Amino acid sequence: MRILVVEDEIRLAEALGQIMAEQKYTVDIVHDGAAGLDYAMSGLYDVIVLDVMLPKKSGFEVVRTLRANKNTTPVLLLTAKDDITDKVTGLDCGADDYMTKPFSGEELLARIRALSRRQGDVVLEELSFADLTLNLSTYTLSRGSKSVRLGFKEYQVLKLLMSNPKLVFPKEDIIIKVWGMESGAEDNNVEAYISFLRKKFFFLGSKVNISTVRKVGYRLEAEAP
Repeated sequence: MRILVVEDEIRLAEALGQIMAEQKYTVDIVHDGAAGLDYAMSGLYDVIVLDVMLPKKSGFEVVRTLRANKNTTPVLLLTAKDDITDKVTGLDCGADDYMTKPFSGEELLARIRALSRRQGDVVLEELSFADLTLNLSTYTLSRGSKSVRLGFKEYQVLKLLMSNPKLVFPKEDIIIKVWGMESGAEDNNVEAYISFLRKKFFFLGSKVNISTVRKVGYRLEAEAP
């Protein structure tokens, strides 16, 4: 899961990032509403955790703008005010849930999981393409009775490709979606993990390949039976 945290209290933002990283979520953190809106508009996130009182743009303004632009990413608003008026305003702006500070990390994670499930009627446990199946809980890739466990970054790259098998992904898009906008990852990082995955496909005897579309990017393909 990929989460955007928009929180101007630096210590709290770092604590939230740590809590989510421990769950193996990918987290991007920004500290003002304008930057938060720019990141959120990318459409990369499964859930946005958004403080109400922010510099440059309030959380309310960010949510209104997202919804006006047809961005439906679930938003969890955070506030220090235990005021019913603020809660109603936030929900009327288009937020999906609301938490008052202070709160427990366990409750925050539970609400994030609940919001992520709302994006679809079905919570997928696995993805399939041609003769390959990727288990989303165990990071296991299998073909028939043969299987291999993927490293976390291998899993993230393959999940991206298998979720959108008709799309060609440029390297820069893979870096943003897997490593994050602020990461130091470069093209050779993507190339390395594509190579690792190809070796796993070969080990499994799969007909699937990650093809290189010259000067564009990568996509999944399968040989004809």
